Amino acid sequence: MNDSFCPAILYLEDGTYFKGWSLIDFTNCLGEVVFNTGMTGYQEIITDPSYSGQIITFTYPEIGNTGFNNEDDESYNIHATGIILKNFCRHSSNWRSQISFVDYIVKYKIPHIFGIDTRSLTKHLRNRGVMNGCISTRVFDFSALKNLLLVSPTMQGLDLVKKVTTKDSYVWNPSLVPRFNFSHLDYKLLKLYPTNLSSVNILVIDFGVKCNILSRLSKLGCNIQVMPANSEINTILAIEPDGILLSNGPGDPSVVSYGVCLVRDLIRVTNIPIFGICMGHQILSLALGANTFKLRFGHRGLNHPAGFNQKAEITSQNHGFAVNLTYDLAQVTHLNLNDSTIAGILHVNKPVFSVQYHPEASPGPHDSDYLFGAFIKLVHLIKDKSSIARDKVI
Repeated sequence: MNDSFCPAILYLEDGTYFKGWSLIDFTNCLGEVVFNTGMTGYQEIITDPSYSGQIITFTYPEIGNTGFNNEDDESYNIHATGIILKNFCRHSSNWRSQISFVDYIVKYKIPHIFGIDTRSLTKHLRNRGVMNGCISTRVFDFSALKNLLLVSPTMQGLDLVKKVTTKDSYVWNPSLVPRFNFSHLDYKLLKLYPTNLSSVNILVIDFGVKCNILSRLSKLGCNIQVMPANSEINTILAIEPDGILLSNGPGDPSVVSYGVCLVRDLIRVTNIPIFGICMGHQILSLALGANTFKLRFGHRGLNHPAGFNQKAEITSQNHGFAVNLTYDLAQVTHLNLNDSTIAGILHVNKPVFSVQYHPEASPGPHDSDYLFGAFIKLVHLIKDKSSIARDKVI
């Protein structure tokens, strides 16, 4: 690796700036500057469609010590606009590593800045709230950087789902995307929630789906079809899915009106079980008459407690918006135990539920894996009842 670094600057919309270095030369990158408190998972974060339009600050002081592999990408692209870190590890030390952090950054030309005080930056974002920023290795004039940010769109009111959703429907084939086999976890999950009765057909509405969500469904014996976020209800009903999963995704959920209308109609005219995750939770909540609002600095990390009635799960979270719920059609099942924002809901008389966190992620404990098993058991239950009802009519 070349030891000559490029001078770089991070400039925030409130005029705060940090000087550091970059491994590559690039003009500039703009996006919402956020922070993630996870000690691991940087590969999943960079490739997660939910981070589209954002520059990620890693609060852990050294990034890259486990390298990158070909199995843990959450999508086929790098979605983060840029990354911010204090130190990087030159040499990875992990038996699954196939390329070092440095080589990966250089190979894919990911805009970044390192060598800055990320603790100071994180405290600033907590105090002032997340905001737009610009990283550049060529533009160092504050007036020019400020002008760039003036024309940069804010996350509130921004529809990024259209940018990341699949353009065409497809059937998920797990053999085409290698995933590391966590056999001990799969055994535990399948033992607690066996699904050996029959395969079920799960339709995934793609608001920015992560590969690991599809992988978890596949492990439970599901046949999976993924469809664009702007799909028509008639197209979905023609497929006759046994269950529907609303995926995670980026941007402001309140402007994804096509997704909200679709889910509202599905709940109104069908009894198909629906499970929402993150953006899917917000879309579902909006369809039930709730409102969403932007959090001051969001929830992004691997150690957020969520629960209710003296029960807690340690969860992985990544969202900048939260839900204000009206209680007519749904009840709260989970709260974020850090700030009491709603983290899970259940429809009062339909097989419909959602969570604001990521049960497919593995932040250490696997506290939330039961949600996938519960969803598939619910799908089987509704499917069996429907079959019995049809037999009686016949």
